[in-house]
Amino acid sequence: MSKLNAEKLKDAVTDLLKFSTEEKVRKFSESVELQILLKGYDTQKDKRFASQVKLPHTARPRMSVCVLGDAYDCDRATQLEIPSHDVEYLKSLKKNKKQVKKMAKRYDAFLASEAVLKSMNRIL
Repeated sequence: MSKLNAEKLKDAVTDLLKFSTEEKVRKFSESVELQILLKGYDTQKDKRFASQVKLPHTARPRMSVCVLGDAYDCDRATQLEIPSHDVEYLKSLKKNKKQVKKMAKRYDAFLASEAVLKSMNRIL
């Protein structure tokens, strides 16, 4: 097996950045995905890699998250100072689609407990 050549990788990334900034300029932020294939490694059988990598820049530094859950989950969220809504609040939004959209725009992501997630389509 051969090692990943750092020079070739840097050259490829530099060429990619040059192409996207000079030759084919787009009016939106682009993202690049890097995939590395490990030969002879089965991710289902082998669990050799168990590590975490901290990225130098956060993806969304001011990301707002809301917890949708039962009373227990809402209590835990308020202890951690995370916004939360219970089932009763979600049921009150059932008739008013404008308020549902307004709530969806207010937060970047939602975390729902399993019980609420199963009944979400009936509630909203």
